Amino acid sequence: MNLEGKSINFLGDSITFGVGVSDIPNNRFDNIICREHKLLKRNNYGEGGTRIAHQRRPSPNPRFDLCFCGRAYKMSTSADAVVVFGGVNDYLHGDAYIGTPEDTTPETFCGAVNFLMTMLKDRFPGKPIVFMTPTRSCFKGDSDEGRSGYPCEKMPDAAPLVKYVDIIIEAGKRNDIPVIDLYRNLPINPNIPENRDKYTIDGLHLNDEGHKLIAKMLGEFLLAL
Repeated sequence: MNLEGKSINFLGDSITFGVGVSDIPNNRFDNIICREHKLLKRNNYGEGGTRIAHQRRPSPNPRFDLCFCGRAYKMSTSADAVVVFGGVNDYLHGDAYIGTPEDTTPETFCGAVNFLMTMLKDRFPGKPIVFMTPTRSCFKGDSDEGRSGYPCEKMPDAAPLVKYVDIIIEAGKRNDIPVIDLYRNLPINPNIPENRDKYTIDGLHLNDEGHKLIAKMLGEFLLAL
């Protein structure tokens, strides 16, 4: 994909919004891509705390319940491509069931990913749509290798973060949507103290250096489409 002169929608959570970045205009990953690849425009639809799936019980902060599936309808349809980056909040504090690969509604995580992919293909026919999985995390000292320790009521089928990652990857295969596996391929693992200090502010939100790594990987991926 030739990126010069193109417009891209970026749909995501607090990382896409730029929490953790000290210099958002220059070092947030979408702005790096916009500058280095000479985009005409980047539309940032990052909203902190949001999940891909619907929330069963209202959150203390109502903005957290503005799920990706609902917000995607508000994105500009004039964009030449769409990048979706989310899922970590579904793992951390979402209360939707994981569900099954056959689900098609946003009430479960599997269903929400399927619904979002299908809806984006309908709204952006013939245009590149790319999903990025969550990165590794160790938020508030809780390793992503176990179920979330966030103080909320999780469902019985809640799982370690890699389960949510693999659901996105498998849904991408079914829906013919490319997925970048940041969990496995981004060289950042906050469970390692040196990595956490170098690339994040809290074991989850990436700093300027972390965003530079995502921008490099995503930029190269988009150019290869």
